[in-house]
Amino acid sequence: MEPRPAEIDARFEQLYASHHGWLRAWIRRRLECADQACDLAQDVFIRVLTQRRPDELREPRAYLSSIARSLMVDMFRRHSIEQAYADALAVRAEVTEPSPEVRHQVIQTLLEIDRLLDELGERPREIFLRVQLDGLSLAEVGRQMGLSANTVRKHFIRAMARCLALIDD
Repeated sequence: MEPRPAEIDARFEQLYASHHGWLRAWIRRRLECADQACDLAQDVFIRVLTQRRPDELREPRAYLSSIARSLMVDMFRRHSIEQAYADALAVRAEVTEPSPEVRHQVIQTLLEIDRLLDELGERPREIFLRVQLDGLSLAEVGRQMGLSANTVRKHFIRAMARCLALIDD
């Protein structure tokens, strides 16, 4: 028999009450920041609430810490991209600063491109970054990586097509 929503709510409340303090302390030890630990712990429980029923968890602490690790990786990736963007802005000749809305939109786009490139795999990602960031030609990338020109071109076109589809969205 399927549990009723009230039963699921009670089980979630029990999971939260039993493990929230532990999880917050576990995250705080890793991040060394109580505020970030509080925010991240809340995000973990939101993910649990939206992804699965609390009564299905056999090892709640292992599951919660796994989600927390994933969210920390996302957070560090986001901070890295934000810092790279801030560094790029700092070396620009223009004195004007983009508006907060434009800055947010650029960072979101960079995060989407980063996620998209991760989904492509290591080889297409490396080829795309060498061409776009290092300014290498497809032939140079092929020589450096020991790949044929056709293979490099195929991976680059696939990565570029995914990026362009992202921009169109």
